[in-house]
Amino acid sequence: MNLPARRPRHPLPPAQRPSARSTLKMAALAGALAGAAGQAAAQDPLTTRCESAPIAALFKVFGDTGRMPPDLGRFLQSAALQKIEPYKAFDNVYYVGICWVSAWLITSPSGHVLIDALYGPYTEPMLDNIRKLGFDPKDIRQVMMTHGHFDHAGGAVTLKAALPGARFAMTAEGWREAAESAAESASRPNRWTMIDKDMVLTDGQVLQVGDIRLQTFETPGHTMGTASFSFDAFDGGRRHRAFTVGGLGLNAIKGPEQVEAFIASIKRIRTLTEDPKDPVTTHLTTHAFSNGLTEAKELLKARKPGDAHPLVDPRGFREQLDALQAGAEQRLVAERAKKPN
Repeated sequence: MNLPARRPRHPLPPAQRPSARSTLKMAALAGALAGAAGQAAAQDPLTTRCESAPIAALFKVFGDTGRMPPDLGRFLQSAALQKIEPYKAFDNVYYVGICWVSAWLITSPSGHVLIDALYGPYTEPMLDNIRKLGFDPKDIRQVMMTHGHFDHAGGAVTLKAALPGARFAMTAEGWREAAESAAESASRPNRWTMIDKDMVLTDGQVLQVGDIRLQTFETPGHTMGTASFSFDAFDGGRRHRAFTVGGLGLNAIKGPEQVEAFIASIKRIRTLTEDPKDPVTTHLTTHAFSNGLTEAKELLKARKPGDAHPLVDPRGFREQLDALQAGAEQRLVAERAKKPN
């Protein structure tokens, strides 16, 4: 009897994985990115190979303090350091994003789906990445945006012009948040604009593009309009249920109710990993440094026939969700202890 190949462990130790408090405070981040542009670039960069650990460590500092570490600011502002080669993650799923923000192309002979739009100087290179992989961006039929922060929705204007056959989709609250965030950026150097509302996603909604079946889950918390998505990822003749968590951290918290929503969303997602009939086994994240995706995908290059797929890691996904929940529960105590204004 042939024993199944052992699943690879999470490439980052638990202590180096970012908690729910350690990821993105977007309003502050947007301003800090603009400020970082003027800093000298002669210093040693944070990383030249997009390693997860140093990025996650400084995002934790930023998340805990609200102040952008200079090394992180310079790194995020460097187009050269953000550039990574696109790659085939599964037979039908490709990474086309940059170092710190993911974008996923799900393909089919009858049209493709793109998850997230990137932003600013990175949306056009994303289209180039898609072409480099052998696909025509004009075959994209759906652009699914996880939430209204600039790094996920800021490129929608560019994509709208480049993809005449595509529909753009977010939750109703996601559309509102994106419009509000774009309007608030008008007085900043890194201002951005948002497209008009197109398709509105609802919880449980299933979209079909060719043989792509993508289900929406409303998962408020990171923002109250955040959506997450499940879809099939194929590896040879084997199907895996993949999931993109739309928001990984707590930022711009407006009260304990938002943290409570985040915890409920994380618990809901975790139940999907334990579904006895069709469990989620694969987290195709919105930020590669959050779960060591950059390191895990390198294992694809050395993978031999019969080896387990390095991105199929249900245990690692559950551990990440548990860490996010633990961090959020600590944050909830702090939010409840705050005196009302």
